[in-house]
Amino acid sequence: MKALFGEELWKQLPEIIDFHMHPFSCREENIASYYGPMWEPNEVPADLARAGIHRFAGSVIQRLDGTSFDPIRAMNDHALELRDRFSGAYYPGLSIHPNFVEESCRELDRIKANGLKLVGELVPYMMAWDQYASPAAIEIFRHAEELGLVISCHPTYAEDMEKLAQACPHLTIVYAHPGNFGDWTAQLDRVKKYPNVYVDISGTGLFRYGMLRYAAGQVSTERMLFGTDYPICDPLMQVAGVLYEDLPEADMERIFSGNAKRLLGLD
Repeated sequence: MKALFGEELWKQLPEIIDFHMHPFSCREENIASYYGPMWEPNEVPADLARAGIHRFAGSVIQRLDGTSFDPIRAMNDHALELRDRFSGAYYPGLSIHPNFVEESCRELDRIKANGLKLVGELVPYMMAWDQYASPAAIEIFRHAEELGLVISCHPTYAEDMEKLAQACPHLTIVYAHPGNFGDWTAQLDRVKKYPNVYVDISGTGLFRYGMLRYAAGQVSTERMLFGTDYPICDPLMQVAGVLYEDLPEADMERIFSGNAKRLLGLD
């Protein structure tokens, strides 16, 4: 695998932290489109390490109907268990749900009590909700704002994302998935308008050559984080997409790990 880039280049890679992936404890929580022999929970760290990724963050998720908070709490339990199982390689992101404001706020308190800062990635369409800026969701996010937490969001629609950024101006919000050209430019416009908004480069978008250099010319790379959306997406393709853009070393370091360390308080 290392021969793909050459041994010397591999040795020179900066530290890579995957800010956006989804570990799993069972098949129901494995959101990969294809299954194979690598899809055992304990093999996740070694699989990501093949792409040069040795630390990773994100939420345990599965498709839910939004009628009970119990499966959400169970997914959060699994995330904390995986943190212990992976010996510090994994930084958990816990989930909330606007149908359950009190329960969600208790989960935010649990994040803080565990010395963590990350909520999500939240994926509304998989968990039967659709607005970040609904009154119930804003009540939860304002509590997250008070606790100094970081929210990782799967984007919904432009008006909704704008309203969240406006309603919680001191909440650190990371919007995932660049998407295609129009989606990415709209995300960058939000970064320009709101100092609390960041973007991660996971999922669709990075395969469009020049995307990162364009973004670096529009906003500071201090507001961009590396992510893979593993196991949906191939992690090495994401790493290679950053390397091939030939960014200045300082920009590459910020995207690959520096910004994640700063937002999550990592060494």
